[in-house]
Amino acid sequence: MDGFGINKETTDKYSLRGRVFHHMREDILSGKYKKDDELRENTIANELGVSRTPVREALRQLELEGLVKIVPNKSAVVTGFSAKDMHDIYIIRSYLEGLCAKLACENITEAQIEALEEIQYLFDFHTKKKHFEQLVELDDRFHDIIYEASNSRMLTHVLVDYHHYVGRIRKVSLSNEERAEYCSKEHNAILEALRQRDGDKAEQLAHQHILNTIQNINKKGLEAF
Repeated sequence: MDGFGINKETTDKYSLRGRVFHHMREDILSGKYKKDDELRENTIANELGVSRTPVREALRQLELEGLVKIVPNKSAVVTGFSAKDMHDIYIIRSYLEGLCAKLACENITEAQIEALEEIQYLFDFHTKKKHFEQLVELDDRFHDIIYEASNSRMLTHVLVDYHHYVGRIRKVSLSNEERAEYCSKEHNAILEALRQRDGDKAEQLAHQHILNTIQNINKKGLEAF
């Protein structure tokens, strides 16, 4: 068994590499590793209970995503995302979320509508009760269903990655009572447009929903996150 509880004899190196990559990416995005921190293969391999090979492969993939910089014959260094990077991600995401919602209007099923209704019932409930720690997961589920309903594998892949990149910011943003209340209203408006299969309205509302988020964050300054 390796450090993830995986039987090495039954797990191929690609799935192991994927687990190591996602673990390391989450550590960077969550703030465990800070900008300019060194990531040493031996240290990480020992922490995760794996060989250096999947760690090395994960570092290469993280470099492609712009999260680390590999120094030849030395360790990798965390680069992370700058405040401008985060702002750009939100702006790009606003257009992609709009497109996704528009496509979802063409494909969404009644079962998916019902799932969104259930999520929004819970989102409204926890917002009123000020249970802010519940909202990030519900927000994830709300958007995931719309991604699925878009029936676009490529668009979903990009948006899921962007969701991971801004996870820490989203958590802080949704812990703000005023923003949480507005977010709930925006979700309900998007849901109604999806019910009506109004693609243009759903696109505009989903686009504005993300812009409202970045505007709220900009009040504090992205550096604060």
